[in-house]
Amino acid sequence: MSFIDKVKLAAELAKANFSEGIDDGYDHSTTSAGKKGLRSGRVSELTAMADLKPGGAENLRTIMEIAGGNMKGANRVGTLHDLRIVLFDNDTKILFCTAYDGDWDAYIDDFATKIPQLMDIIFGNVEGWPGIKNPSVKQFILDHQITATGWYVGVPHLTVNDIRRNDKIIKGLNKAIDEANKI
Repeated sequence: MSFIDKVKLAAELAKANFSEGIDDGYDHSTTSAGKKGLRSGRVSELTAMADLKPGGAENLRTIMEIAGGNMKGANRVGTLHDLRIVLFDNDTKILFCTAYDGDWDAYIDDFATKIPQLMDIIFGNVEGWPGIKNPSVKQFILDHQITATGWYVGVPHLTVNDIRRNDKIIKGLNKAIDEANKI
């Protein structure tokens, strides 16, 4: 892209942000999350793609059906904001996307120590998966991880623990207000 084209694009983006954007007081800029991935505030992203073993897509659909889509074991990883599993390319590939608090190494270590069975049940359907407790798993993940081109976090300064604490405060306040209104 030429310099002039970049200037034009920058002007278009500035105009769109001016007319459509709002300033919510948060810094939504992104930086490197370390080895790979982006970080916005205290939240980082991990996006990975890999080939599935033959029958892997069917196994994953069965796993999600049995679980009713509920992967509540992931709650044990206290830094996990969200995760998505997408099957694509005629069920030959998997896309795994997640947002988490903190550092990459600690996040992967949490998967290995807190939900190793769940990780191996899911990712055992991926070609070459060494097992979550295998010392080579971090390199396997890095080899399949792709840094997002763009990423947005609505409230980048809040960790999962902050969000849960704030939710409890709001629930407590609402309960107190409801009880006060009964009087």
